[in-house]
Amino acid sequence: MTSGDVTRSDAEPPAIRHAMRRRLAVFLPALIFAGMAVLLGWGLTRNAADIPSALIDKPVPTFSLPPVQGRTPGLSSSDLRGEVSLVNVFASWCLPCREEHPVFMQLAADGTVPLHGINYKDRPVDAARWLDTMGDPYTRTGADLNGRVAIDWGVYGVPETFVVSADGRIAYKHIGAVTEEALNKTILPLVERLRAEAKEEQP
Repeated sequence: MTSGDVTRSDAEPPAIRHAMRRRLAVFLPALIFAGMAVLLGWGLTRNAADIPSALIDKPVPTFSLPPVQGRTPGLSSSDLRGEVSLVNVFASWCLPCREEHPVFMQLAADGTVPLHGINYKDRPVDAARWLDTMGDPYTRTGADLNGRVAIDWGVYGVPETFVVSADGRIAYKHIGAVTEEALNKTILPLVERLRAEAKEEQP
């Protein structure tokens, strides 16, 4: 082996390592971008309303809220037993809440199922004005001024709507504005099924 051969063999490993680093520097950002694109695409194809809740089939959190300004009564966990009901978390500053409000007004007019409201982090005067202006579809409405009760319910943001069984358990969670389609295809059929199950369990 000549001295030139030794020099070349000693120099090759660092050169190879340098080339590998250059390739990695080129391809790593592309790989990261591709991975993020896949995750984003997966997230966009999911329906936010179908995100499961850790509280499904568990009793509603224990709470007691005063009524929204100018209204009675308030809302507590004990009010959510004895009949299937809906609980809607809303706020006057929430734009999607305005989108779903006509759906709830019609629901209240039909008397299909009791709808209770948890008013989330709202100024009392704003909440009262909003319900006075838009209409009040709620059987009971509790003012969650600091948002603690909503946190206990596992609320991500407003609006969110829960189906509560007659024995006070959370049966379903809908994230985002409730549409007529969601109401008629998912929520109300579940309400009827829960009512039938509760009737069968009666002695």
